[in-house]
Amino acid sequence: MKIVDANVVLRYLLADVQHLFMKSKELLEHETIYLPFEVLAEIVYVLEKVYTVTREEISGSLINLLKYQNMSTYDSEIAIYAMKAFSDTKLDFIDTLLSAYKKVRNFEIVSYDKKLIKYIEMN
Repeated sequence: MKIVDANVVLRYLLADVQHLFMKSKELLEHETIYLPFEVLAEIVYVLEKVYTVTREEISGSLINLLKYQNMSTYDSEIAIYAMKAFSDTKLDFIDTLLSAYKKVRNFEIVSYDKKLIKYIEMN
């Protein structure tokens, strides 16, 4: 199993550097890949802040990627819930991950972030 850095996934999703896209495509489509939440968070940040990709596009692309048979993460149910919440709200991705831990696994979330607490209480 291999862990890929955010730049590998970014080259794959953006297809902006052809030779790196081809290398990334081979890895992400044919190797057994583990995608840590830390890498997901970096991908989301770079796509949103650097490339100004919409939340909906980010969410859709990463959900599709997480559904690849050769792709795994710490908890895909939490990751997918977080991506959907990220698409539907103005919360940061990390906050949507926290809300996913509550919704999916019933973890207690302790925070002083009023928007996050309100979102958790409403969902």
